[in-house]
Amino acid sequence: MPVVVVESPAKAKTINKYLGPDYTVLASYGHVRDLPAKDGSVDTDNDFGMTWEVANDSRKHVKAIADALKDDNALILATDPDREGEAISWHLQEALTKRRSIKKDTAVSRVTFNAITKEAVTEAMQNPRQVDMPLVEAYLARRALDYLVGFNLSPVLWRKLPGARSAGRVQSVCLRLIVEREMEIEAFNPQEYWSVRAQMATPRGQEFEARLTVMGGEKLDKYSLKNSTSAELAVQAVASRKLSVLSVEAKPAARNPSAPFMTSTLQQEASRKFGMGARQTMNAAQRLYEAGLITYMRTDGIDMAPEAVQEARAEIEKRYGSEYVPNSPRIYKNKAKNAQEAHECIRPTDMSRDAASLKVSDDDQRKLYDLIWKRTLSCQMEGARLERTTVDIGSADSQVVLRATGQVVLFDGFMRVYEEGRDDVADEDDKRLPQIMQGEALKFASSLAAQAEKASKDASVLSDDGAVLALQHHTQPPPRYTEATLVKRMEELGIGRPSTYASVITTIQDREYVRKEKNRLFPEDKGRIVTIFLLNFFRKYVGYEFTANLEEELDDVSAGDGDYKDLLGKFWRDFSAAISETSDLRITEVLDVLDDALAPQLYPPREDGTDPRTCPKCGAGQLHLKTSRTGGFVGCGNYPECNYTRPISGEGAEGYERILGEDDGDEIHLKSGRFGPYVQRGEATPENKKPPRSSLPKQGKDFLPGWGPNEITLEQALTLLTLPREIGQHPDGGAIQSNLGRFGPYIAHQLPDEEKPVYVNLKETLDVFEIGMNRAVEMLAEKRANPGRGRGRAAAKPLKELGEHPESGGAVNILDGRYGPYVKWEKVNATLPKDVEPKDVTMEMAVQLIAEKSSKGGKKKTAAKKPAAKKKAAPKKAAAKE
Repeated sequence: MPVVVVESPAKAKTINKYLGPDYTVLASYGHVRDLPAKDGSVDTDNDFGMTWEVANDSRKHVKAIADALKDDNALILATDPDREGEAISWHLQEALTKRRSIKKDTAVSRVTFNAITKEAVTEAMQNPRQVDMPLVEAYLARRALDYLVGFNLSPVLWRKLPGARSAGRVQSVCLRLIVEREMEIEAFNPQEYWSVRAQMATPRGQEFEARLTVMGGEKLDKYSLKNSTSAELAVQAVASRKLSVLSVEAKPAARNPSAPFMTSTLQQEASRKFGMGARQTMNAAQRLYEAGLITYMRTDGIDMAPEAVQEARAEIEKRYGSEYVPNSPRIYKNKAKNAQEAHECIRPTDMSRDAASLKVSDDDQRKLYDLIWKRTLSCQMEGARLERTTVDIGSADSQVVLRATGQVVLFDGFMRVYEEGRDDVADEDDKRLPQIMQGEALKFASSLAAQAEKASKDASVLSDDGAVLALQHHTQPPPRYTEATLVKRMEELGIGRPSTYASVITTIQDREYVRKEKNRLFPEDKGRIVTIFLLNFFRKYVGYEFTANLEEELDDVSAGDGDYKDLLGKFWRDFSAAISETSDLRITEVLDVLDDALAPQLYPPREDGTDPRTCPKCGAGQLHLKTSRTGGFVGCGNYPECNYTRPISGEGAEGYERILGEDDGDEIHLKSGRFGPYVQRGEATPENKKPPRSSLPKQGKDFLPGWGPNEITLEQALTLLTLPREIGQHPDGGAIQSNLGRFGPYIAHQLPDEEKPVYVNLKETLDVFEIGMNRAVEMLAEKRANPGRGRGRAAAKPLKELGEHPESGGAVNILDGRYGPYVKWEKVNATLPKDVEPKDVTMEMAVQLIAEKSSKGGKKKTAAKKPAAKKKAAPKKAAAKE
């Protein structure tokens, strides 16, 4: 009975259904080995030898596989069909060989399948192979590069830029994109321009809108009407003339469907349509793949298997009719240079199953499956047939010409099922026009007054009859990246691969280099500082071309056309030299370079013409770039005599810090700190090192409506600075206080005989200012009577009681939590797998889940209790690992 190993329990469960009792299917739970985070894991002096270590969490999984091989002397490695999957198989084979679980006569084979269906799994089992070593070597090269960059460059950042977290081979280049886009936005100078439109009516009374394209006999471009004066002249010129139809041109047009999804386009479309992040998209896709519902989700390929194409065409005819099926199948060719990433497109494994027929409770999975199903079906449908009409309207003297455009869908084709989302604004001219005939005279219709009212008085010019309107516009800076447009740009530049997009974008947010607001990515100050540092001292290694070329060299290794150790040697020679040069620099030297590089953003010209580097507080000191644990800031060089600081985004920029007003002789400041914006009374002085301050109140992850950094007023700030608020004296003694804490609003009280205060969370943030004595005393009494209640909630009622733990005692129950059902034993909470129902959980299963959770969290193990041993003198601790 061969042992089959896959990555996850969910995948194991699905495959087990198809293989039956003749196979033992086990999960490795992802990668089983990695490079230890210490110096020497990649030995640059000895041919880049790598020291691998089995992770603590993985030891029990490797042992389970090793134990199974004692009875079954055949191992089938069935991990994912990409570079990471190949690496996991190689690591397993190496780790098991080292344990001597794989013997000379043990049959070891590798199988891959692009979809977890019975047919695909059965076919894979009939076509085993050995581990693909070129693919493994490409993985080894990537892992070594990431280690060498991260382990050598990150300490440089820690020493030179306090508050910097890490640097990475791809993450730093991705961060550069976001920072440079922000700098483009800051440097952008909007240009004014005007457009003129007229509301026309046919002799039959049907209205339509046309825009001015020719003025004074000359064709207008976007910026021809530069100001209100030229716009007003244009409005008068149009309104004073009689207009007729010069020409009507109708042209057929066609729209073809988009190609089926690959990783990057799936992430982009999920972001556009649902606002899903890259990692959120990939997690949902992973679950769908493991359930056998879609093909493998990490791919650069857009081709479809011939049988899938035929299945899609049959489903289209069945659902929509033969007119929606093209005469021949649509063929999509892969553009990916790297064949190992170019698996089949992401598609449903069964085209007859739409989202409504799935038994999927997770909302993300259901939405994503529906998107994939519609995109796949539409890519094999007939194109849409359209008719685009262009109407030119002009005066008899040819001085004025206006144009109206419209579009009619003659046959919807694939659009009946699916239309791709857009990152830009849709064209407003794609409207349906009424019947218009060449030569007929047109009249003005006075219905543009409403549009003029929406614009400000200075931004519009309306003709007397209300039929001709000029509107002011300004050119817009390039938009900030969304996760979707960032992935698209990375793909265009050749940076990263399908398996890395999501993790890279997540990492720069987790490092607090970037924040996401309203689906847009904003660089934080520390992210900007790190990028400028790298651009000045390691420009080559955050270069777009260098990173893309390195990716191509790694692709050559995976194809067997390159030696990975030669690649590493070439990289390390130059990179180690750059590290050595920078290590000798003092922090002040680094800050001086960054100060000069950031000068245009840090010190923009002031309206009064004074030196932008002069401190606005003391008037004597010069402003300089400084760093702290929370990132960069600008401060006065006369510190500590002058303690003026502001964010690096500049005076009057979008930084939170500002003075809200004065109260009782103190300036009330809005500042930005390590845990977000806060208000503060006065400035810190040697006599008053910690002036009163209070964080802005939050509601979940967002600020309480009306209390955010951009809306907060002086009155609200003064209200916050009254915290902690004393509600009154408790009848049994001691003051009751309300306050805002790290986890939200609460009240606190300590009786004379209590060792520590009792805390009760409040549901509403503003309750800290409003709660009265009666309610506070009642809530405290209820909490003291039920000390087990957390955050004001009643103790959860078990969904199922399993009884006493068989080894260590203590009740084992199944409870319903915020993230789903979980097993509870003493202080250990272990979430149930998604495919396990609470009613099906046995004591044996629960004990196993508790043991796994305990080993991960370092909590109480499920071993039998032993009598306490005598205390011995503690041995001297060994030096901690880095």
